Parts: sequence; structure tokens; C-alpha cells
Amino acid sequence: MPGTPITADPAPTDGLLPDTVAQTIKIAKRSGAARTFSLYVHVPFCTVRCGYCDFNTYTAEDLGPGASRTSYADTAIAEIAFAADVMNASDIPARQLHTVFFGGGTPTLLPAADLVRILDAARSQWGIAEGAEITTEANPDSVTRESLWKLAEGGFTRVSFGMQSAVNHVLDTLERTHRPENVPTAVAWARQAGLEVSLDLIYGTPGESLEDWRTTLDTALQLQPDHISAYGLIVEEGTKFGAAVRRGTQADTDPDDQADKYLLADTVLAERGYHWYEVSNWAHDPDRRGINQGRHNVAYWRDQDWWGVGPGAHSHLAGVRFWNAKHPAAYAQRLRTGVSPAIGRETPDAEARRLERIMLGVRLSEGLAIADFDDDEPLDRAEITKLIADGLIDGAAALRGRIIPTLQGRLLDDAITRRLAGF
Repeated sequence: MPGTPITADPAPTDGLLPDTVAQTIKIAKRSGAARTFSLYVHVPFCTVRCGYCDFNTYTAEDLGPGASRTSYADTAIAEIAFAADVMNASDIPARQLHTVFFGGGTPTLLPAADLVRILDAARSQWGIAEGAEITTEANPDSVTRESLWKLAEGGFTRVSFGMQSAVNHVLDTLERTHRPENVPTAVAWARQAGLEVSLDLIYGTPGESLEDWRTTLDTALQLQPDHISAYGLIVEEGTKFGAAVRRGTQADTDPDDQADKYLLADTVLAERGYHWYEVSNWAHDPDRRGINQGRHNVAYWRDQDWWGVGPGAHSHLAGVRFWNAKHPAAYAQRLRTGVSPAIGRETPDAEARRLERIMLGVRLSEGLAIADFDDDEPLDRAEITKLIADGLIDGAAALRGRIIPTLQGRLLDDAITRRLAGF
């Protein structure tokens, strides 16, 4: 979830209060901000917890009342009803859903009928805009031909498969459960059901050669996905992978190796007609009204509104951010007893929002509009000139009024952010 450390407001133990949102929405109305509205649904179940993963996921099938695989859909639907009540009480303008995204975990460990029931509940509360993108993440071995057909018939438009690699020893290091041969089968089933396909890839796994990564790229491209995401492996604190690196039993990632693999990915993908629209994402014709983009993530990067359903899910409405209880049992109990699932909130101040706008903007191919900061705290024109000289931002685009990173700049987007923000 995009964001930056922000000093939080004191948060009541009963979660987000409608009057807090109501106060903030008045500010948004005065600014004339027109926001789209999206829904994120977190499904916290996995068959195996991968060693590198630090997401809020659990391998147990039953974590208590309302937090089992068989009862989770009803709990998520209860939060959707709660969300609609809060938004109505807060006088937030009614909007149809622009995007819906089921993430995890592995959402497709739930029966397809349950995922469709959750989507139907959201449709009943808010409606779904024509042409909306409705995505579920899936592991290649967590779907069947029948389950994908049921999802498509229920209104899903897109599936994002966690392919990660086409090389067995890399998948073994990542502790993924599927084999490379699962991927083309799952993609074919999704195509037959009429679903768009995105593939998630990971590069920079210790032991992965440049040739291994090229094999993964070539294999993914043979499947002709609509969209590809490619992320450098990050060793997170608190993960099995991180503990192994600290003990010295597992090699750490190599930033230079990851940079080489990013450059290879961009070259190979561009040769096949995929264009970057965000540092880690490529699509066909990404400027054509968002077609083939992951529009749900674009809503995050453009600071739109979304409600996050599920344990640990974060939401953003009219400038207020809030988040749910992390453990599925605690989350379900709060909803079961009529208490808000949210346990905290924050309202970013002007400085934090400025930093966030810079951070997100320099990740996008559309870039950052220099004029947008003129009425706030102007961007340092001398620093912009230095960034051009250093080859990190596009000089011609800057003359047209936009900060757009070069290929080298994409490798150093954090440095661009720090320099523009004056750090």
C-alpha cells in the first residue's frame, strides 16, 4: 500500500468515527477534488507461507468464528455493509466502484462462489461502474477451469497470477507451491473464460542467474499476458528468508544484480510492445485510457479513495487513512459484536501529503506536474536542473512542465524523491 510514515492522530479504540470523515470531506469538497472510489478485499489464507512474504497471511484454515475459510465471506460482507453505513453517515458522495481488487494471501483458496458473493454485496451497496476493472490474485495451482469460469460469470474481469519465476530452483528458494508448467495451463483457462491476465514476476532471488531471469521473461511473454508486474526481491525483517540471511545460511540480495535484471526486463518487454507506466509495471498501450493497466493500483498512486475490507486492510477516504485489526480472529470478533474493525487512523498534514505526491508521482510514466506545487511549496527549480544534468529525469519533459524519470532514474526513484523533497 503506498504511503509514508506520518504522525497519527489519537485513534479511538472503536475505530473510525463518521464525524471524522465528515469533517475531512468538507475540506475535499472545498478543494474541488473529484476522487474515484475503489474496493480492496483482503483474503488472508495461504496453503504455505513463502519464506520471503511479510503480508498478513495465515496457513490455518480456521482461525476462529468468522475467520475460517468457510465463514470468511460472510465476515467480509458484514464489513461491506458497515462501510456503506459509515459512508452514508459521513455524507460522502455516492460513487460507483471504479475498481475492485481481491488480494491476499491467496483469494482463490476461497470457493469462487464466495468471492462472487462478496463482489455481489459490494455491487448491491455501491454499484459498479461500466467497464470497471475487477481483479483477483491467484496462484497458478489454486484455480481450475471451472472456478475461473464462475469468477468470470460473476463479474470478475481480470486475474493476476503469481508466476514469480519459470525456473524450478528459483521457485524452490522462494518456497512457491506451483511448478512452471502450472502457469500456461492456468493462463489458458483464464483466457477461455474471457478474463484479462496479469503475471507477477520476482527478480533478484539469490542463486538466480541473468540467464534464469531471461528464461522467466521469455516464458512469460510466450503467454502474451495483458500486463506484467516485475518486482525486485526484498528481504523483510520478521520473515523466514530474513532470518536465514541474518544467520548466514541464505545469501542476501545484490542491488547491482537487481539493477541489471531490471534493465534486462525493460529492454525485453519494450521489444515485445510492453511499455512501462509505473516503475514495476508494464502494459500494452498503457496510455490508451488505462486499458491493460492495473487500474486498481493506479488509483492508489493517484491518491484516490478506497475502502479496504479484511484483517489489516488499509483504507483512504477524503484524506483520512484508517486500518483494521490485523489478526483475522480479532477482526471478525469486532464485526460480530457490532464494533468497527478499524483500530487506528491518521490525517496526513500538508508536508506529509507533499512528500507522498512527489514519491508516487516520480514512479509514474505520466510523471509529476511541476505547476501542481506552485500554489503549495514550489519544487526547487535548481534541483530539477541538477536532476536533468545527472540523467535522472527527462529534460524535454521538464521543459514541458513534468518530472518524468529516465530509465536510470527509475532505478533511483527514491533518490529523486529525496532531492525534490529537500532531504
